[in-house]
Amino acid sequence: MKKASMISIGAYVPEFILTNHDLEKMVETSDEWIVKRTGIHTRHIAKDEVTSDLGYKAAKQAIERAKLAPSDIDAIICATISPDYLCMPSTACRISNLLGLTNVTAFDISAACTGFIYLLEIAKSLVESGMKKNVLIIGAEKLSSITNWEDRGTCVLFGDGAGAAVISLREDNHIIDVHTSSDGSKGELLITPGCGSVNPMSQDTLDKKLHFMHMAGNEVFKVAVNTLTNDVIDILAKNGILSSQIDLFIPHQANLRIINAVQQKLGLSDEQCVLTVAKYGNTSSASIPMAINDAFESGRLKNGSLMLLDAFGGGFTWGSALLKFGGK
Repeated sequence: MKKASMISIGAYVPEFILTNHDLEKMVETSDEWIVKRTGIHTRHIAKDEVTSDLGYKAAKQAIERAKLAPSDIDAIICATISPDYLCMPSTACRISNLLGLTNVTAFDISAACTGFIYLLEIAKSLVESGMKKNVLIIGAEKLSSITNWEDRGTCVLFGDGAGAAVISLREDNHIIDVHTSSDGSKGELLITPGCGSVNPMSQDTLDKKLHFMHMAGNEVFKVAVNTLTNDVIDILAKNGILSSQIDLFIPHQANLRIINAVQQKLGLSDEQCVLTVAKYGNTSSASIPMAINDAFESGRLKNGSLMLLDAFGGGFTWGSALLKFGGK
């Protein structure tokens, strides 16, 4: 029986690299402190590119690897918290135009760092219901555009990049299960407070830097570790899969300490874990597909490999997914 499968993966990062030593010249911080607290050494920053440019380049690669033409894509969904425009047009529409498509379903979702897992759930539903045949999902972020580069608590964390995948029906190597959830009561702990209907754009909004990301780091850390661990335990138990059966654990690359804490609680080995946080930092919705792509290009991810994905982000949102890779 045909079910939804991830048949390809692609990614793109901008050329410019911002190191921890560069940040030492910008804010009161140090390479030693950043590495110890986050595991991050470098991040890529988009200079003359916007979010749709990053997403387009990742999408183009994913389509080519799926052995499809852009015209074969009948839905484009982009997860982003740093869209080209605040309201409209959507970044997905912008990407569809760059792909030369003028008659395709295209829309954005906002689920912060859990965005790619939300995309998997939506795409799985669309293709298995028969509504769509080939769904292009993209996590794309230019977080440098919403980062306060004077705030040492956040500016050391984030980078820019994009990852994309094509979801189609196949006989094997399916998306086994996807869990998504949220808790809006803790939204103020990780928030971009300005320029929406609560705090509309004004000089006061800009002066208070409300258009940048604000985060209560310690509180987010504690909630993230417990939530992610419980969610992953649940999805494994529901599907009768042991952690030892997982080929690749690919978590959202937010903070090495969070990843290690979850990894240890689940009893996953270093060989099972995919880490890219050191070189890319936190790229929000782009983080998981970028990490999948790294595993693919390094030869660790093969056709039929069983992946366990998990993520936690602003909202709060969180989710996990079990899937076998369908790409060649």
